Amino acid sequence: MKLVLSTSNILGAGSSIHRPTKSKSNAELISSLRANFEAHYAPATNGDDADGDAAVTRPSYTTWTSRKGDVLEVPALDFEDSALQEEREQYDITLKLFYLPGASAEKREEQTREALDLVLKELHMPSVDLLIVCFPGIYFDDEEDCPDKLSTRGPVEAEPERLEALIETWKTLESLHDEGLVKKLGIAEFGHDRLAAFLEGTRIPPSVDQINLRDCCSVPKDLLKLAKGKSVELLVHNDCSNVLPRGTVRELLGDGEHGAGVLAEGTKTGDKRKSLHGEEGKNGVGGGDAAGLRGEVQPQWVVKYTAVVKNRGVVENKGYFAVAELKE
Repeated sequence: MKLVLSTSNILGAGSSIHRPTKSKSNAELISSLRANFEAHYAPATNGDDADGDAAVTRPSYTTWTSRKGDVLEVPALDFEDSALQEEREQYDITLKLFYLPGASAEKREEQTREALDLVLKELHMPSVDLLIVCFPGIYFDDEEDCPDKLSTRGPVEAEPERLEALIETWKTLESLHDEGLVKKLGIAEFGHDRLAAFLEGTRIPPSVDQINLRDCCSVPKDLLKLAKGKSVELLVHNDCSNVLPRGTVRELLGDGEHGAGVLAEGTKTGDKRKSLHGEEGKNGVGGGDAAGLRGEVQPQWVVKYTAVVKNRGVVENKGYFAVAELKE
């Protein structure tokens, strides 16, 4: 089963999440997903518990999600009122697509088109200005002699893919450019050597290389020279490479105190026995009508989108979509 997670416009409620300037963070994504889930289910008060306090129950996930075949939307998607207010030419629309560790590289074309399609439907727009892709296992500081950076990077969750595999994925982006769906293409975390080799193998070169400087606040001179000579704009970002780890998805969707009750707790012997006898389990904290889904969760991709009004420099819409696979 495919799980499609969404935040809607995170600026709609006037939310403001502080993110440190020198440390990578996925706090905005996680907080926004949780806030959107909670906005779609209102915990109900159900009498008093043993201590005389009001007992709070969480409704079944089936009341606020939408299942279409083998796809579960969390929450149910509704694009009716999400359109941008101005005409297309008034906006700079940027997408950043994270291919996550553990996901199949063979499905990149399907994943990329699905991510773009969701954003275009959300914004009611025919195209975007810039699509940046972030490959798993690639770190800008791999090519630098900077111990301070390496010490703050955190665990490496995937090995970088071969150049040939990166270029094969890039062909999908080139097709989107040819179709007029994306005006400019970009990559993230490419140092000098990787960028130089990558440029040699692409038909439509990247217009942007987005890098994270962290502690060493300087761009290597050889990268600056290469980027200038090849008309590649260097931009700074502050995103985690693996923005949605598997454990985080289970925590968000699980049956714990801060979970949404979409996923049941891990299967236990008693649960297996109940299943064999046709008995339905219950969401522990939620107490909903339907048991949570069971299986192993594997995050596939995350896309972040931002729509800026050009003449005012104001962000009108910002949000995320994410997809995970649930396998029994």
